[in-house]
Amino acid sequence: MTKPLKVALLGAGVVGSQVARIIVDQGGTLESRIGRRLELVGVGVRNLDVPRPGIDPELLTDDLDGLVSRGDLDVVIELIGGIEPARGLVLKAIGHGASIVTANKAMLADDLGALSAAARDNGVDLYYEAAVAGAIPIIRPLRESLVGDEITEVMGIVNGTTNFILDKMVTDGVSFADALAEAQELGYAEADPTADVEGHDAAAKAAILAGLAFHTEVRGSEVFSEGITEVTPGDIAAAEQMGCTIKLVAIAKLTDDDRIIVKVHPAMVANKHPLASVSGAYNAIFVNSREAGELMFLGAGAGGNPTASAVMGDVVTVARNRARGTAGHFSPAYTRRQVAPIGESSAQFYVSFDVVDRPGILAKCAAVFGKHNVSLRVVQQSYLDDTRADGFPARLGIMTHQTLESQLAQVIDELEDADFVGSGVRVMRVEGF
Repeated sequence: MTKPLKVALLGAGVVGSQVARIIVDQGGTLESRIGRRLELVGVGVRNLDVPRPGIDPELLTDDLDGLVSRGDLDVVIELIGGIEPARGLVLKAIGHGASIVTANKAMLADDLGALSAAARDNGVDLYYEAAVAGAIPIIRPLRESLVGDEITEVMGIVNGTTNFILDKMVTDGVSFADALAEAQELGYAEADPTADVEGHDAAAKAAILAGLAFHTEVRGSEVFSEGITEVTPGDIAAAEQMGCTIKLVAIAKLTDDDRIIVKVHPAMVANKHPLASVSGAYNAIFVNSREAGELMFLGAGAGGNPTASAVMGDVVTVARNRARGTAGHFSPAYTRRQVAPIGESSAQFYVSFDVVDRPGILAKCAAVFGKHNVSLRVVQQSYLDDTRADGFPARLGIMTHQTLESQLAQVIDELEDADFVGSGVRVMRVEGF
């Protein structure tokens, strides 16, 4: 009989437990797809005292180092998360000849180049479809299906927690704090939601997508990121007036001088844009390429079953390669494109601020924008309260044409210093308008 392929699993949490279940319960189906049986030979966990329903206790071990070093593994599935000890364990497994399937966005964003080089040098595979956007197939299309095309931009909603929070703020009119509390009650947000709401999770995913789309190494530390903690109901209302909705977007874009911009931030997304209608905890990624044009990928971005589905897709592919003797990772980074600083990125902006109510104020404000070569596209004016004690009863909302971040920053600095402008100048980027 053909010998089974030996598989070790690192991590048995929400996703890992589902992966273990699929390997055991669907063994016959998987064997028919691979041509070899998968044998789960060990499950590495941090705490043996935690109940693991559905997993044979004999498979459990807290000696993760020993598990990946046993020397007879064909595939190691890494689902423990974080940078260390995950990276050390993955490198050790690669060194002992195992192919890797991982969903670890933080580890990949930190050092995908070194992991890819190790896999290449040892003749094994490194697959990571589940690291970005859960069940949505986006990694494989970028590194295989579209490799003959030139991608010019990738823009997406890649964090379900923040999309849920912003969606609740839009549909129910609640504050950020109340929307976050509901997300935590429903299990969409962690007890410590920092990685999600501050944009760190999305930034790691943006680095991975940018590296694949533009065939270069991009680290998470190179991604400009802003979270959603400062988004207010007033911002939501302003976006609605402009025919937009607010989303946390991840953007990777090729510049005219062959550099790339990679950034994560809240943005007013025009309602006509496909990303504007993505609601709840869903993820969506919008790809623009020279030949294929515009492509949209939409689906469940998190959760045990959807993510396990993406993991198992990679497991089947890696196992097939192993069975056929064709394993061997090919690094997607074969160019050396520079990541441009955020100041050299261009965007449309929506700027709102309170002003004194007297003749000529609009002209003065427009002159500030014009002084720094920022062109105005839409100007809105509204009255707040003539009796306001601060002396700034009117509000201006200005949408610009495309302009550099550095130019807009100069405008904001001058407005904040002007005696005819109140405190609290608010700025939000605009996409798809």
